[in-house]
Amino acid sequence: MAADKSEVLQGTLDLMILKTLHALGPLHGFGIARRIEQLSDDVLTLNEGTVYTSLLRLQQKSWIASEWGVSENNRRARFYRITKRGLKQLAIETENWERISGVIGRVLALETKVEP
Repeated sequence: MAADKSEVLQGTLDLMILKTLHALGPLHGFGIARRIEQLSDDVLTLNEGTVYTSLLRLQQKSWIASEWGVSENNRRARFYRITKRGLKQLAIETENWERISGVIGRVLALETKVEP
């Protein structure tokens, strides 16, 4: 049975893009989106418009930089890479995510009180 595809949780796309670029090196927008979808076992669907909006936002904050290059399909594409400022932000965002997901995990682990 195939699981339903889900949208990315609000506020998590920037973190996933920064981590993907840090782990895999420079990638074009389509490549970033497909890699994240693959890592999610196709649970997540990434709207290309949303990805490029996030890339623009990250670039305006100087967390990523870009330059033109040639894709694996021999097409001209803009390749994005994480910057030093992006690495610092990735550390902050990762710590925040781990703290919040830990809280959610503890709440979900609460035992259900059985009424007599």
